[in-house]
Amino acid sequence: MKEKTLEETKVFVERVAQHQGWRVNPDREFVQTLLEGLTTNFNRYGYFLCPCRDSGNSRERDKDVICPCLYSKEDIQEYGHCYCALFFSPAFYASGKEYGPIPERRPEHLIP
Repeated sequence: MKEKTLEETKVFVERVAQHQGWRVNPDREFVQTLLEGLTTNFNRYGYFLCPCRDSGNSRERDKDVICPCLYSKEDIQEYGHCYCALFFSPAFYASGKEYGPIPERRPEHLIP
């Protein structure tokens, strides 16, 4: 497996946002940390595991939290951003509101 670079991860995130009609969090320092986590997780596991969640040590156990996670659309619709605040809805982005913690939608039995 070819390792991903930080730049490749950034392109991936930008493409996801564009495809979904989302915006990337404007906080560059925060996003840099998330990009580093996504890159590390890809190079460790072979997929973009959400950097805000722990791995179940298999793609099958982690499939719901591979970026963009299964819960992101609902989180963005309800709270304006996803669980890790990487992606924003256009309205939330334009509002200038502060992002913050939101409830975990992942069922407890799936959390390692």
